[in-house]
Amino acid sequence: MKINKAYKFRIYPNKNQIEIIEKTFGCSRFVYNYFLNQRNEVYKNEKRCMKYTQQQNQLPSMKKEFVWLEEIDVRNVSL
Repeated sequence: MKINKAYKFRIYPNKNQIEIIEKTFGCSRFVYNYFLNQRNEVYKNEKRCMKYTQQQNQLPSMKKEFVWLEEIDVRNVSL
């Protein structure tokens, strides 16, 4: 018999952490929608599917185009 355990944690972030979390979710949402739209356009126009690695390789150039995406970088976040 297998028993599953679960733990629930409640976090209470401070104002700085809340701002970082909101920016991170906003950037993630933007990148997801940007690439989803790109996939839809490529499929509609060329009838082919884009691979994940093709879009993954575009991320560094996206950070140069949209400078605010670099603002949320895990290495630069001070909690």
